[in-house]
Amino acid sequence: MAPLRRLRLCLCLCLPLLLPTTTAAPAPAPAPAPAPRTDWAACRSLSRELSRLVATLKEPHRILEETHLSEEDPKNWPPRIRCSDACDPSTLDTNNTRCLWRILQGLQHYRDLLSSDIFTARRLPLLEAALDQLLGLVQQEHGRPPRHSMAPSEAWAHPLLQRLALQRLQSFAAIMSRIFTHSASPR
Repeated sequence: MAPLRRLRLCLCLCLPLLLPTTTAAPAPAPAPAPAPRTDWAACRSLSRELSRLVATLKEPHRILEETHLSEEDPKNWPPRIRCSDACDPSTLDTNNTRCLWRILQGLQHYRDLLSSDIFTARRLPLLEAALDQLLGLVQQEHGRPPRHSMAPSEAWAHPLLQRLALQRLQSFAAIMSRIFTHSASPR
């Protein structure tokens, strides 16, 4: 019986080596996870909230309420939504990448500005939280733009710079809100 067992064991071990091999098709690669899409309705809601928050801010220095400030150096202007950013309704329906990237740059700029020394004495936590939430939604699909550190400024200029920053943020938020409102509307 022992020789018969050895023969069976040998056949069991060697049989797979004697059979013709068939190459199995490689397992299909897992499908790439779809890139997260922009939640337009959430962006619309948050951009409206941001606009509302900026509009309700009270100027702590009454004299500045009626002052219109402008900066003459265009290279220091914050990111603005321009015609060339393809944020018009017809382009948004087909390709919104450039527009969302510009919005992302603007949001990051204002978020960095609110964290700078200009707003050290006047923190705006609700505004910062709204910007953070909106940044999070838009960054899902488009990544994070480079952060820019703000140059320190003189303490006497902080109220003026705050006023200018908040005026520009209000304008930016109004345009951004219109863009998100269009894109969130059912078609």
